Order: sequence, then structure tokens, then C-alpha cells
Amino acid sequence: MRLTVAQLLPELEVGGVEQGTLEIAEALVAAGHRAIVISAGGRLVAKLEALGATHIALPIGRKRLSSLRLIGRLREIFRRERVDVVHARSRLPAWLGWWARQGLDVAERPRWVTTVHGPYTVNRYSRIMVSGEQVIAISQFIHDYITRSYPGVDATRITLIPRGVAPERWPYGFVPDAAWQADWAQTHPALAGKALLVLPGRLTRWKGQEDFLQLLARLKARGLLVHGLLAGGAHPRKQAFEQELHTLAATLGVADAVTFLGQRSDLREVLGISACAFSLTGEPEAFGRTTIEALSLGTPVIGYDHGGTGEILREVLPAGLVAVGDLDAVAARTAQFLQAPPIVPATHPFTTERLQSATLGVYADLCTRLGQPRWSLND
Repeated sequence: MRLTVAQLLPELEVGGVEQGTLEIAEALVAAGHRAIVISAGGRLVAKLEALGATHIALPIGRKRLSSLRLIGRLREIFRRERVDVVHARSRLPAWLGWWARQGLDVAERPRWVTTVHGPYTVNRYSRIMVSGEQVIAISQFIHDYITRSYPGVDATRITLIPRGVAPERWPYGFVPDAAWQADWAQTHPALAGKALLVLPGRLTRWKGQEDFLQLLARLKARGLLVHGLLAGGAHPRKQAFEQELHTLAATLGVADAVTFLGQRSDLREVLGISACAFSLTGEPEAFGRTTIEALSLGTPVIGYDHGGTGEILREVLPAGLVAVGDLDAVAARTAQFLQAPPIVPATHPFTTERLQSATLGVYADLCTRLGQPRWSLND
């Protein structure tokens, strides 16, 4: 049974939703299916198309009244491309896709899958994300959010499929190549001989950069020879927060103990040379991708015990768990890890392969259980 699956999302820029979209498109093509992604486009379109998937540019993420005109265009795409499964990954695209699908005759209506990527505000607008014939939760935290916030959703319609990483992309024991290390040493000569501590994530208030700077101040007071790395850029609308962080670092006396790396395309290498990575988010992460990326490399992670990060650490490195907001505990655990680095397990269950296999299983099950695909591409 060859399927045509259309994934809907606002755009194809950098982010967890986009990454998951590409991973599923890759798996569909590899399995002999047809993968379509409908979005406004972005820097990842070329990568998507290189996988053998089709991108259809449509601004389905624009929150404006005129977006309702796109319902008819989506309906025509579903009909023209003979789509078997529509997989919605964001609220406005989901609403547009839902109404486009509802306008088709029942006999030609694609199956309907939604993925809940975060704990959205509970209201009628967000309810569309639990409307799927199958609703995918990306972590146990999100699964619990769905059942708690929408108790009317039949539990049999919710499937827990954690996000994952590819071991070949994030290999255990990874060491950056000599050229990268030479360039790093030349660019950051003052960091030689210091234990590097990294907090990956875009610069935004809830991601924990302020707590990280407070941590560096505590470690400096202990006399530890460490240097902090903030690996992530600021959105153009968040430039003021980045300046706040620089001011806070100066106030705490750690301006010379932290480097703002900006957005990185070499996060694997940065994580690979770091003594420890951190997840200090003020709000629970829906999954915690950078946590599992670091652990996959063998880099220890210390993180607050909530959300997806808490789940990952409980499974892979429980010693890295600390209570939310307890910076004294984070400092003590960091000092402990620097003195006696913990052994990170070489394997874990959070893999891209499991994510891909489980998601394609959802598609196949829907089409088998509720009827064969409406069209054959061999017609």
C-alpha cells in the first residue's frame, strides 16, 4: 500500500516542528511512499526536496482573515494530489486543513492526524490539535497535558511517540575533527584549559539563560575554572533580552566567564567539547531535543526535573536531575560532575528511527483500519 501524506505547518525554518517534519518526510520516501509538505517555505525547503519530498508553498500560518481563502486551495491540493493522510502540526494550518478536508466528499476525504508539539493554551482554538483520528503526543508530559486539558478525547486516539535523534548524526563519544578544533582554539584562545559549560537554546526569557548566568556566578565563587557558552541566537524581536543578559552578566561579575555564541550550525561540535550541558528552562520543555542530543554524544546534562527534559534524564541520566529553580543544587551537582564525570549510557530509546517507524505505523493503521487509500497512484 503506497500512501501520499501531506504535512501542514506554518513554515520550514529551524525548530523542532520543522525537524520532525523532515524526519517523517525522509521516512515516507525511504519506504516508497509520497511525502508532501505544505508551508510558507523557508531555509529548510531545499533540504526537504533533496530528500525526495515535494514542497507546496502556501502561507497557511498567517493569522489574518484572508487566510480563509486558502481553504479552497488546500482542498484542491488534497484532491489533485490524491492525498491519503493529512498530518497537521500547528493550529492555524490545522484549522485550514480541517475545513478543506471537511469540504470533500466522504469517499475522497483523507485520514486526519494531528501532533501536539506543546502545551497550548486550553481554548477552542487549540482544541483543533486534539481533533485527529489519531493524536500524536511527543512526550509523556504532552500526553498528560492532553488527557488533563481535554478529558473528552478518547484515550485510544492518543499515541505517545517521543521525539528522537539519529545516532549516526549524534554519535556516542564524538570528537570534532582537527580542523574544527584548530579554528575553535584560534577563535576562542582564552577558553583553553577551562571546563566548558553550555546552555543550548534560542535567547528567550523562559529558556533559562538568566539562571545559567546565576549558576556561573556560584561556580566562580567556588573557585572553579569554568567558562559558560550560550549557544543560540536571539529573534530580531528579542534583541533587548540579549542586552539584558549582557547587563546581568556584568552585574554578577561573570561577563568574562561567558561567551554568547549566537545561532550555531555546529552545535554537535560545541556539545562534544563541553564538560556538561544544561537545561534550566523556567517552563517545562515539550520534549527537550538538545538534552538528548548532548546525552547521545556522551556529554552529561544537568536539567530541571520537569517536562520532556525530566523524562529524558530519568530514563538516561537520573543523576542530572535537580529541582526546578534550585540553583544551589545545580551548582553542587555541576561541581560534582566536574570532579567525577558521570558515565552516560551509550544507548537510549529516544531515536529518530523509532519516531519514524511509529509515525508511519499510525498512518498505515488508519488507512487499514478505516479503509484503503481512496486513490491509487497507478490509476
